Amino acid sequence: MANEPSTKLTLISHKLCPYVQRVAIALAEKSLPFTRVDIDLAAKPDWFLALSPLGKTPVLKVGDTAIFESAVILEYLEDTRSPPSHPADPVDRADHRAWIEVSSSILNDIAGFYAAATPDAFAAKTKSLKEKFGCVEVHLSEGPYFAGSRFSLVDAAFAPVFRYFDVFETIADFGILEGKPKTTKWRQALRERPSVEVAAASDYATRLRAFLLARKSWLSRLMQMAAQNGGGPIQRAQRSLRRVIQAQ
Repeated sequence: MANEPSTKLTLISHKLCPYVQRVAIALAEKSLPFTRVDIDLAAKPDWFLALSPLGKTPVLKVGDTAIFESAVILEYLEDTRSPPSHPADPVDRADHRAWIEVSSSILNDIAGFYAAATPDAFAAKTKSLKEKFGCVEVHLSEGPYFAGSRFSLVDAAFAPVFRYFDVFETIADFGILEGKPKTTKWRQALRERPSVEVAAASDYATRLRAFLLARKSWLSRLMQMAAQNGGGPIQRAQRSLRRVIQAQ
């Protein structure tokens, strides 16, 4: 594994992108200095589209070369920079890569959760998230991290997932992580990790709440009800949501 400390690293970022956070965490864990450049994905500059054929963040510029897609960037960092974050055993390493894919699937469900237009669609995504975190709970070690005492790329991938719930839980208790003690312990350990703390901007929660309110989704409606009428409507909506989930 070769280190290239003289090569300038530039992370092209969006302030709310969870995949950017994965890369920022990995860079911090390897103590790699980098410059962060935030863009507006709603108005993508031409220079960014020239670097990212898919028009997505993150992009990591290594000198003048652009690497896009978070999974590819993480593997590049593993191949070239110490210390390693993947386990040495090939089977364990494959298992970790598979669980990173699980985290991506959960992020897709989170996007569906906050974009769901109807109570039924919202309930379906809530149920899917509960089931996937149920699988996570069964697989987890005793912690504090995914595979025990050693922080890995699976931890870097799941930390941005849990950051969403720090905001969701200020809206209401949706019961998604309820009854999952190992997941709760893992979440807390990741929250306290210095690399995770600095991976998102200090105003992340405020920005995410504004983004969620603008979605015109069922979740944004719940947020509006809470702001206008207090907790009563939210509690009634929660009871209704749980009945819908149980009926599915």
